[in-house]
Parts: sequence; structure tokens; C-alpha cells
Amino acid sequence: MKNSITKVYKNLAFAGCLVAGLATSSVASSVDKVHFLIPGGAGGGWDGTARGVGEALKKSNLVQETSFENMSGGGGGKAIAYLIETAKKQQNTLMVNSTPIVIRSLQGVFPQSFRDLTLVSSVVADYGVLVVKNDSKYQSWADVKAAFDKSPRNVKVAGGSSRGSMDHLVAAQIFKAAGGNPTSVRYVPYDAGGKALAGLLTGEVDVLSTGFGEVLEKHKKGELRIIGVTSNENIEGIPSFKSMGADAFFANWRGFFGAPNLSEEKTQAFADVIGKMYDTPQWEVVRKRNGWANLYQPTTEFKSFLEKQEEVIGSLMKEMGFL
Repeated sequence: MKNSITKVYKNLAFAGCLVAGLATSSVASSVDKVHFLIPGGAGGGWDGTARGVGEALKKSNLVQETSFENMSGGGGGKAIAYLIETAKKQQNTLMVNSTPIVIRSLQGVFPQSFRDLTLVSSVVADYGVLVVKNDSKYQSWADVKAAFDKSPRNVKVAGGSSRGSMDHLVAAQIFKAAGGNPTSVRYVPYDAGGKALAGLLTGEVDVLSTGFGEVLEKHKKGELRIIGVTSNENIEGIPSFKSMGADAFFANWRGFFGAPNLSEEKTQAFADVIGKMYDTPQWEVVRKRNGWANLYQPTTEFKSFLEKQEEVIGSLMKEMGFL
């Protein structure tokens, strides 16, 4: 059930503003179909979020038809530009995105920002994790930290995004919180989480920085090992970095955007149907499977949240030399 009380968790270093307030709408859904535009490849967090939300909406009969389109390129910029350029044809489209739309806009990776799109709603939050292979020479955070302290360049850390983007920043923040130099992290960028995971499994890199939900099932199946999570407390038996002496907290939001100039009625209809989704058992199955925390902030709440995050993350990136 949705909680009418909003709890705000502030992380000054990472704009980890996690709002878990859920509002119930009384407006009937007028959304029959949703086309999900995914700015990255298969296997990443955007892909998993779009397909998970689509699954819950369809199985709960809140939406009759769903479709999915992966469009990698430009750190997500290709899909953003496409949505803007073809706006008139995209009345049933929701593009998934997350904290990187703020980071990459600040970096100038693409010229647009969230202000060029219609803000529908944030949906979930996902903690960051560091991951190793099961047969890795590093079996714990203590092992990784010891190797990093000895020779940072010998520890290759992968992420499904470019240098200075979220996966890089989360890893740097963890090492910084453990007393290391964040600029010394040897970060290897991949285009999408699936490719970064493949790099870890083939031994190209030693550690993967990614979202908790992206690797939780693989961890449970013994296909890899999560060595720490950026939550305040341990989750599913996985230790938080805080519990291991590194005071690092981060929660990445994920949400949906419509084409620019989408009507207020259609925008509200999208936000309403997402709001109704939280009350369904189908959504709880998807949420629990992925280890997500609910994060429902529709329309104007979403805008205020992003403006604050942009301010705090911008300050952090300047401190680390990325701006």
C-alpha cells in the first residue's frame, strides 16, 4: 500500500534524496497502451525498470498493451533527441531514465536536460553495489580496499556508463568514504550494464559498480558476489559499506518522461496509472524481485526533486573535477 507520509533521506555528497511518499489518485486511468523507450541496451537498469513496470501494468490489467524499444547511444542522448524530434508521434511513449540524465546534462554529454521533456513520475530507487566474480581473488570489500590502498591502478572497476557518470561517481564515493583518493579509481566504462557485467565475468575488469536490483538475482543464484551496498543498513544478508567502515550512501531514482508538450491530461493519466500500480500484487512481485524501493513522485513533485538533485550533484562533480 502507498504511504501518505513522505520521508526524505538527504545525502549531501550524492544528492541521494530518497522520497518514499506515495499518493493515491482518484482519477480513473485513461491509458490503454504504453510504448516504453529505453535509452540503453538490454540487461541494464533502464531496461529492467521499463520492462518490470510494463509487466506489472499489463498483468494487473491497468494497461492493455505494452511495447518496448531499446535505443542505445550518446549516454542516453540519442533516445532523448529522438523523443523530442518525433514528439507528435510519441503520445503513448514513456521514456525511462534516472540520475544520469542529471549528471550527463551537467557534463554536456548531450545538450538537453530534463527540462526539455515532460516529467511524468519517478518510480523506484535502487542502491549502488560493488560486485565481483565468485572466483575472484577479491572475495570481500576488505580485499578490494586492501588492493586499492596498495596500488589503485591495479584494481579495475567497470560500470555501464561513461567516466564521470553515476557508476563512476558511486564507486569513487565508496573509495573516498574508505579513506582513498576518489580520483585514483581506475574506471572502465561500458555502454550499458549488461556489457559491463560481461566484462566482469570474462575477467576484463575486477569489480563492477552497478545497481543493487540489476545483480540481486545473479547474486542469489551464486553467479557473482555482491560485496557491499550503499544503503544505510544491510540488505538480504549483504553488508552495507557503512557497516564496514565506509560511510557511503547513495540511492539512484528511476522514472518516466513523456515527449515535450505532452498534454496536461495525458501526463496526469500516465502519472495516475503508475500511482495505481503500487497497490497491485503484480507490482510487489516485480519490486521485490529487483530489490527496489518505491519512489512515487508525480509531475510537479518530480520536478522539484530533480532541481534539488541537479544542484547538489553539480556541486559534488565540481569538487571531483568532472565539471
